Amino acid sequence: MMRKFVLVHDQARQRAADYIKEAPEGYEVVVRPAKMNNDQKAYFHAICDDLRDSELTWQGKSLTSMGWKLLLISGHAVASGEGVEVVTGLEGEFINLRESVAEMDKRRGASLIEYAIAYCVMNRIPMKKSTRFK
Repeated sequence: MMRKFVLVHDQARQRAADYIKEAPEGYEVVVRPAKMNNDQKAYFHAICDDLRDSELTWQGKSLTSMGWKLLLISGHAVASGEGVEVVTGLEGEFINLRESVAEMDKRRGASLIEYAIAYCVMNRIPMKKSTRFK
């Protein structure tokens, strides 16, 4: 059986410690920052939708929300010092082995959202769908 403890106060920490003491042999314990929540993910995807719905093009082409998502994640990785790794794919195509939004913690997700908003502001993109998250 899996249990999740959010360490927000001493009582939660104590419950987690007690549970760990009683856990069966072979169980694992993982302590990590909280991942992006659903509101953050929805906000980021709404920004990508705003870019898709805008007149802005990339290399002369209109992009889907997914296309903008990939560009923003890659650009954010470079801008934040994470860097990118581009490899040749199975059919000779170029692939950016990028980080996953689903695996980002809240702080990294907030940074990505700030980067995406800044990109939209610099390019005068109307923030229509994403304004509902403010």
